[in-house]
Amino acid sequence: MKVRSDLFVGILPFVRVAEERSFGQAAASLGVTTAAVSKAVRKLEDDLGVRLLDRSSRSVALTREGEELFTRCQPAVLGVQGARAAVEGTRREPRGEVAVTLPFILAPFVVPNLVSLSARHPRLTYRLNVSDRVARLDESYDVAIRMGPLPDSTSIARLLRRTRWVTVASPSYLARRPAPRRPVDLESHNCLRFVAPSGKPRDFTFVDGDRVRAEAVSGNLLVDHGQHLLAAAASGLGVCQVLDFMVSDALRDGTVVELLPAFAAEGPLVHALTTASRATSAHVRAFVKFLVESFAATGAPVAGDNR
Repeated sequence: MKVRSDLFVGILPFVRVAEERSFGQAAASLGVTTAAVSKAVRKLEDDLGVRLLDRSSRSVALTREGEELFTRCQPAVLGVQGARAAVEGTRREPRGEVAVTLPFILAPFVVPNLVSLSARHPRLTYRLNVSDRVARLDESYDVAIRMGPLPDSTSIARLLRRTRWVTVASPSYLARRPAPRRPVDLESHNCLRFVAPSGKPRDFTFVDGDRVRAEAVSGNLLVDHGQHLLAAAASGLGVCQVLDFMVSDALRDGTVVELLPAFAAEGPLVHALTTASRATSAHVRAFVKFLVESFAATGAPVAGDNR
């Protein structure tokens, strides 16, 4: 059977647009212009004689034919990427781009420390997607840093950090109201709450004997950014509950005081995820090792590499 020499022309740009639902983001991931990606996809459509994408000024959506082509071609693209990664894994010196997706709350553990990784491996480059949107690894990311329960998948997970929920208030706030002795005492306090990406305000979490339970609280502030929540508590507005790594400096310098430590509950685990095909590449192995070192420097123990 004769194979066309242009069999793969336009396939990678199309797959990236389908993954990102954006010509601009696909172009950025490929390191080319948006016009080049648009031209390549248009030529592919012309060659196939079908429309693959419905375009508007605000969105990109797959047509029925586009869905079928994407479903068939994406595994092939990932397979080629995995094969290249396996070959690259034989190199001693990590090089190339590491694409990483991570939530806003964990960016301070990664971004400031990249200087040390760059000094160690100067041929590495980085593309970071900092967002609370949970992106899939098959959306062209090499590593995903996740908090909380892991999906049931074939991804390879490396435990980076254990966390703990810490309830705090400022000394000025506690000068006006007595410190709570039990979680139920928070009913009489102004409790500042974090709004999750789902849009739902989060209740406080405590240990109650052998079980963990949520304590319904209320107050005059809802905010969707953890550092702003902590800043409001430090200013004396009320009581908040955040993860231990967010508040360690403020506790150390006395900006806030920990409340109800005997009832503190474990927080979500932090993992680095990658795929089996990418885990063998030198650049991914170097980046995951860097993550382990960066999170270990915070002083929180981890246990093994398993889920």
